[in-house]
Amino acid sequence: MKYIYKTRWWMKWWYPELIWEIKTTKKEIYLTFDDGPDPEVTPWVLDQLKAHQAKATFFCVGENVEKYPEIYKRILAEGHTVGNHTYGHLNGWKTSYDKYIVSVKKCSHVFGAHLFRPPHGRISKRQIKKLKKRYKIIMWSLLSGDFDDTISSAECSYNTVQYSEPGSIVVFHDSQKCKKTLFEALPKILNHFSNTQWEMKAICDKN
Repeated sequence: MKYIYKTRWWMKWWYPELIWEIKTTKKEIYLTFDDGPDPEVTPWVLDQLKAHQAKATFFCVGENVEKYPEIYKRILAEGHTVGNHTYGHLNGWKTSYDKYIVSVKKCSHVFGAHLFRPPHGRISKRQIKKLKKRYKIIMWSLLSGDFDDTISSAECSYNTVQYSEPGSIVVFHDSQKCKKTLFEALPKILNHFSNTQWEMKAICDKN
């Protein structure tokens, strides 16, 4: 699979309504985790973050929060932030406008959040126009590649470290599909940022 690690300028230009990075000159980075909570992966991620005094943002799928409410509560209790990732992980390019908005609203009934990330990063201009009235729509400046079976965990670690800049929003996934790569790569990534005095922060409404 071929994809772009860093978000290209023209994508940011085409979608100026979306948040692609956090404006800062400080050594601050924003780690995000999509698709959870997962009963195995998410608690492990939380343990890793806690060990490095790192905060992150979890974009949760509504039906998963319903299945694992205690994990969701732990995310909040440990000082992380959360965002809406639709109720059933819908692709905005392949889903009707009405069905997509209903899924976002259904997720909001499961848990409240003012942040939103479209699954797969796919969202239409019409969907954006509707959702930006209520949510800050968070995209990313850097993909870790943990979802790609064709790259190694070493490549995932290297690319995350190599391409991160002040204010970067980095995407990981706390899911079974990405477990193998994430379990090998994330500790190395957290160690690097801790040892080089980067602050790993959660995205909040004020960013």
